[in-house]
Amino acid sequence: MPQPRAEYDGVPTWGDARRCRIGLLGGSFNPAHAGHLAIARRALVQLRLDQVWLMVSPGNPLKPRRGMAPLAQRLQTARQLVDGRRVIATDIEARIGTRYTVDTLRCLKARFKNAHFVWLTGADGLVTLPRWKGWRGLVHTVAMAVFPRPGQNFAALNGAAGHYMARWRLPACQAGCLAMRRPPVWAFLPGAQNSISATAIRRQGGFSVSVDHAPPTASRNSGESS
Repeated sequence: MPQPRAEYDGVPTWGDARRCRIGLLGGSFNPAHAGHLAIARRALVQLRLDQVWLMVSPGNPLKPRRGMAPLAQRLQTARQLVDGRRVIATDIEARIGTRYTVDTLRCLKARFKNAHFVWLTGADGLVTLPRWKGWRGLVHTVAMAVFPRPGQNFAALNGAAGHYMARWRLPACQAGCLAMRRPPVWAFLPGAQNSISATAIRRQGGFSVSVDHAPPTASRNSGESS
């Protein structure tokens, strides 16, 4: 008898009572690549996490639909990177049916009541954060760790989100306690900067996608997903 899809990746749709520190790295993963895994591994160590979940989004309204591989294909690229124990690739966002990151995070906190979450993002994600629906609510929902990206760090720290969040920033040397701190709280983690991009991988033919056929006019919607 086939295993229930909700339990396949070890992240049950309706949650469980696990008591651990979990980093959440959301994105399209079109495709997943070594840069994602590097962030996950670094987060495990620097943030003293028990797990990192690569949350493969069913669709991001801030990104063009043309050229976006199906969820199953993108999820498979993520699963090929992880060990399935400390770093997990999951389609939990598609299963719980949330569209926006702030709603996803609130749902996860309600279903995994004993877990302590940290949202993981690159500096480029902090730059675009003000375009996300309910982004201030997101800041007040979960602790956040920001990782450097080439050419994005100054804009991230000095942009609208960086200024709004400045009063709650922890020194990088205290990032290990982020998961246990009550939000709003965040840290910027300086260090090695990875320039790998999924866009570049696709342009170089490293990921053959089965794209949908959305018309060009449907390339963007308002709001965002993870």
